[in-house]
Amino acid sequence: MSNPAPPHSTIVQMLHHASTTRPDAIAIAEPTKRFDAQSQRIYRTVTFAQLSADCRTIATGLVAAGVRPGMRLALMVPPSIDFITLVFALLESGAVQILIDPGMRGRNLLRSLQDAEPEGFVGIPKAQMLRRLFRHRFPKAKLNVTVGRSVWPGGKSLDQIRSLGAGDVALPQLQPTDSAAIIFTTGSTGPSKGVHYHHRNFAWQAVQIQERYNIQAGEIDVPCFPLFGLFNAAMGVTTVIPRMNASRPAKANPANIVEAITQWQATQSFASPAVWDKVGPYCQEKAITLPTLRRVLSAGAPVPARVLSAMTNCLLPEAEMHTPYGATEALPVSTITASEVLQETWPATEKGRGVCVGKRFSGIEWRVIQIVDGPIKSIDDSVPLPAGDIGELIVRGPVVTTEYVTRREANATAKIADSSAGGAVWHRMGDCGYLDEQDRFWFCGRVAHRVVTAERAMYTIPCEAIFNTHRRVRRSALVAVQVKGVISPAIVIEPKKGEFPYSGDSHVSFYRELLLLAARHEHTRGIQYFLFRRHLPVDIRHNAKIFREKLAVWATRQLRATIE
Repeated sequence: MSNPAPPHSTIVQMLHHASTTRPDAIAIAEPTKRFDAQSQRIYRTVTFAQLSADCRTIATGLVAAGVRPGMRLALMVPPSIDFITLVFALLESGAVQILIDPGMRGRNLLRSLQDAEPEGFVGIPKAQMLRRLFRHRFPKAKLNVTVGRSVWPGGKSLDQIRSLGAGDVALPQLQPTDSAAIIFTTGSTGPSKGVHYHHRNFAWQAVQIQERYNIQAGEIDVPCFPLFGLFNAAMGVTTVIPRMNASRPAKANPANIVEAITQWQATQSFASPAVWDKVGPYCQEKAITLPTLRRVLSAGAPVPARVLSAMTNCLLPEAEMHTPYGATEALPVSTITASEVLQETWPATEKGRGVCVGKRFSGIEWRVIQIVDGPIKSIDDSVPLPAGDIGELIVRGPVVTTEYVTRREANATAKIADSSAGGAVWHRMGDCGYLDEQDRFWFCGRVAHRVVTAERAMYTIPCEAIFNTHRRVRRSALVAVQVKGVISPAIVIEPKKGEFPYSGDSHVSFYRELLLLAARHEHTRGIQYFLFRRHLPVDIRHNAKIFREKLAVWATRQLRATIE
């Protein structure tokens, strides 16, 4: 499938274009702890012209300091004006920036950084301290820039880089096929992997998102995920950074999100389901309407109907909530509106038919193929399935990345070559589901999370949907347990607040109700094991995807202690 070239070859060029058409408009607003006489929060701001100029100055300074095209630099700065500026500056300098989830910590953080082999760190003092403490892991890290007041020995401050940018240094001529970034997966189905982004991937993401949602220059967005500010600046959209800990979106204070939306009269806001699950009820409790919002976006995991309904009730009738679907390796893939879900597809979801994630973006081609646990070398070796049959989703298109550059062994099981398309690569989403007659994809869970017994294969989303309808259940998770040498399905229940079965009688009655519920549906019949846990472990990025691998280990241990 061929695609026309984006109007600008890189998002850096798109930013500079926005700076010529909207030079004095605010590009980024960053909250401070101060308030004005009317008790409104004071924000630090930069215009598009200032952002563009600073981006170019820093990029020039980085090149003067020794940055060369393809050089890997780890960017470790919290959401801020500096963060967005540095993302663009690093892109313009020709560096390949390593982007780590703010919630990634400990061994996973160190392992991911070490795997990426950074040649320098651009980060706050804490990041430089990490580099120094574990310098044996980062032997190539020679070019280091401290973002903040203190400067670590052997490096330069961001202001010193800006000073170097005043010189006459030529910037590289970027090409769409040049390397741009290494972005790590959340590690929800194994170790985090470094996804290789080219400049064209970022440009196409911005173009596809802007086109599908009809986002106009001059709009105002409150993004609760840092990288969305990158697309905003490229589109000529103002980014208002909310007061929240980006590493813990589920703990965001909904009042802070609403404050930013209302004070700035935002037309758009993006957040994970975990954030909207707090904002919606907060607005209902306080009788708050968000009249300026034209669209609300939510991604990272299937969005429950209760979240869609609560948020929709906070919007005007002409506004819409959208739930785009994709992955670090391929984003965006498809999208669906809340109104379509609530009015059409959710009843089928509650009956265990999967979650409809809508129709594909114009630049995406997709297929559902027979599930194979292992590599598929050529597209000719795959077996396409007809509509309605559950298999694995594969995609290709200009937003689809072609390889991992860390944990490279994963390329064999995640990528499929297609010689008939000029060397194009299909990405295996790792998600199972089916296409319907309208060419909509119905997500049924991760391939790695399906439970395969001697009798059948069971899929997480269809099974969990049955138990999620129980009045006392907040959410549930299907996992495989091994008891007495036999693989069996088990359901781990996270009860609603105040519904945890502490007493023996409460536990027995809850358990029996779940058994009866399982027996009423063909695809859950035979599930005998139910465990209760106060909170299910979730991913670091959106705090929404359930870490079923961890739960499977825990559930097996719990059952063995009880049964064996």
